[in-house]
Amino acid sequence: MKRERVEDASAVKGECSGTGKGKMFEEEEHEDKLLAGVGYKVCSSDMADVAQKLEQLEMVMEEDGIPYLATDTVHYDPTDLHGWVKNILTEINNNNDAPNHTTSNALVPSPLIADSENDLGAIPLPYIEACPQTENQNQNRYKRFKSSSSFSSSSPLSPAISSENTLPVVLVEEAGVHLVHALMACAEAVQFGNASLAEALLKHAGTLAASQGGSMGKVASFFAQALARRIYGFYPQETLDSSYSDMLHMHFYESSPYLKFAHFTANQTILEASAAAETVHVVDFGLRQGLQWPALMQALAVRPGGPPAFRLTGIGPPRLDDADSDALSQVGLKLAELARTIKIQFEFRGFVCNSLADLDPTALEIRPEEFVAVNSIFELHRLLARPGEIGKVLATIKRIKPEIVTVVEQEANHNGPVFRDRFTEALYYYSSLFDSLEGSVAAPSEEALAMSELYLGRQICNVVACEGEERVERHETLGQWRGRFGSAGFEPVRLGSNAFRQARMLLGLFADGEGYRVEENNGCLMLGWHTRPLVATSAWRLAVSLTHWV
Repeated sequence: MKRERVEDASAVKGECSGTGKGKMFEEEEHEDKLLAGVGYKVCSSDMADVAQKLEQLEMVMEEDGIPYLATDTVHYDPTDLHGWVKNILTEINNNNDAPNHTTSNALVPSPLIADSENDLGAIPLPYIEACPQTENQNQNRYKRFKSSSSFSSSSPLSPAISSENTLPVVLVEEAGVHLVHALMACAEAVQFGNASLAEALLKHAGTLAASQGGSMGKVASFFAQALARRIYGFYPQETLDSSYSDMLHMHFYESSPYLKFAHFTANQTILEASAAAETVHVVDFGLRQGLQWPALMQALAVRPGGPPAFRLTGIGPPRLDDADSDALSQVGLKLAELARTIKIQFEFRGFVCNSLADLDPTALEIRPEEFVAVNSIFELHRLLARPGEIGKVLATIKRIKPEIVTVVEQEANHNGPVFRDRFTEALYYYSSLFDSLEGSVAAPSEEALAMSELYLGRQICNVVACEGEERVERHETLGQWRGRFGSAGFEPVRLGSNAFRQARMLLGLFADGEGYRVEENNGCLMLGWHTRPLVATSAWRLAVSLTHWV
């Protein structure tokens, strides 16, 4: 359902109350930036008054109802939030003759306005600002916190407003904005070490998140939990049950297109680059359950001229619940069985490493005649937790001398030094991911969807609650990875059109592709939700000037 808007042609719009009462809303420097992002014009000086009036309006609706608003009231433009709420409350007061109505309209202090016990006034809400983004990114980010029935700020005006469907949507969205402010204000308090204020804001944010439905309520709950862990010093540890992590990974793989997109685009790049090779050797930096490789093996099996020999070197961390586990070998055995079925020559070796920085390239037994590809799916960002490790791994790749390096990473910047900025970026990024999960029809069950959300929730917890070497979810943008690979002596390889077409076909399996977008970015491919890119695939090779002496 879309929010309908009506305005009185003779109404004076956009005047600020309080100290800025004589100025118009066109003076954008005085507007609250978060509310402006979702289509409302509110002066920063009006925020406290607006918050009080919204809570007053909600109380009246819950206790008395306001059925006459649909027929007897002329509504001002609701983008002028202050004037719009004030106008509705005036109409309520004029139509409420009973004494009990008057008492219900008394001003109720907002939990986010100054309180002597918790010092909530220490950080005024308008002080919180979003991370600087491009215009399109900002528009999309703010939309992510609106309900699925959100409207465009440029939508035409309608001749009537329905109390049956429109007003509840407005209140839900205002509660959502209130929730976002509470979370960001809490992160601000954490940033400056104001523990009492952070605890008060956290409690309020948790209450708002619990009452908020849909994907926004879910993602907000995960961020509130992560803030609680950070505030109270209860830093999460990796679960001792690696099989549980594998289960969450599998559910996320089945319920969303992101991992499939990563595998498809990387496989297609390897397949095209190795078209003439007699032996293809892939070094996988994160084997896990080996979900990526059956599709590539089947594609190699039907290659014109006959299939090449396929070597796979799988690297993985030790299993925390069973140090002696042969999980990598079990994956190799399953792939070997597939190779026999499709009649392709196959060889597998597995290496257990605590960190990719510990990998010895001589142990990989690279052979002169084989085509070598290095593959990394959501692995490299974890190396940024320890100084020097990413440089060491890139040097190891150079010693391997691969013909192609395929890299898939989250398209986000969660590695900044300022906690508030990192929190803000993560809040918008994961809200888009949760929004896309809820909009997808691929999840086989509610349980699978919940497991996928928990998979992302663990990442949120690491980004927000952890620091130092424990904070391993240090995602960086494609531009940042370009800088790292370029300075290490690699040059980009353009992904082919086949990878783009296959990715587009893949999205048809998820909500008929509605909402998902694949875009080409200077030879790389990005998968996003609406206009927000979320995952990026890139390919690299040693720069020509280095191939003769590395």
